[in-house]
Amino acid sequence: MTSTALNSCSGRTFVWPVRVYWEDTDAGGIVYYANYLKYMERARTEWLRALGCDQTAMRTRHRIQFVVARASVEFRRPARFDDRLEIDIRLQALRRVSIELAQHVRNAERELLCRAEVKIGCVDVESFRPRGIPLSLQQELEIEH
Repeated sequence: MTSTALNSCSGRTFVWPVRVYWEDTDAGGIVYYANYLKYMERARTEWLRALGCDQTAMRTRHRIQFVVARASVEFRRPARFDDRLEIDIRLQALRRVSIELAQHVRNAERELLCRAEVKIGCVDVESFRPRGIPLSLQQELEIEH
């Protein structure tokens, strides 16, 4: 993994690197399962940032935010302390109020450790009712898809 992979958005797949720290591991010395979800969340945040989506502005100006509506996760192999991981994101479907993504966690040898199907919805910050994804972001996502 090179520093140029830091936030590459090449083609349809976005890749974000992660290093495993002691705090990420359990008593057995492997990454605690919930931390894979944290890694994927960070990658989604960086993916949106790379697309020019300012989530703070979305929340304050447009009064909308993204929430995870569904996540299906399969754990295949463990990651361990000090491993270098890559979290990738591929847009599966874009709808008016939701985005469906495939995410994978791989180690430096490109072995698949974990994969997930994640649906994020766009909601009103007050009512949490569905709201349309801003047109400018929809257009950026359509280019990626």
